[in-house]
Amino acid sequence: MIDSSLTSLGAKVVVATSSDENHPPENIIDGNTTTFWMSTGMFPQEFIICFAEPTMISAVTVDSFNVKHLKIEKNTSQNASNFAFVGEKELEHTDGHIQTNAVSLNGSSATHLRFIITSGYDHFVSVHRVSVQN
Repeated sequence: MIDSSLTSLGAKVVVATSSDENHPPENIIDGNTTTFWMSTGMFPQEFIICFAEPTMISAVTVDSFNVKHLKIEKNTSQNASNFAFVGEKELEHTDGHIQTNAVSLNGSSATHLRFIITSGYDHFVSVHRVSVQN
């Protein structure tokens, strides 16, 4: 099952390395690709999504713009610490279009997912939506 809005599962963005009042981190989980979170330049950039309860995740889909390399980590504790690497992806440059990429997490259980953008195709990148597949 793909959830178009992580907000409906009680998920929250609890950390983001940058924030713009016009493009806040909460836009990542609202299920809408026309809203987005935008970095303020420099790398790495990261954000952490916290689930209301431990969640089984087979894969995550990330809709983004200008992201070149993405790492994903998870944890299973109630606090956002002790993350373990679960996947990474080199994204293709889409020249003016949103990038849609799925990263397999092999049925991992997680309370938090940390997304680390280690590089981009430009100084600024945006993340439009993150969805999970159970």
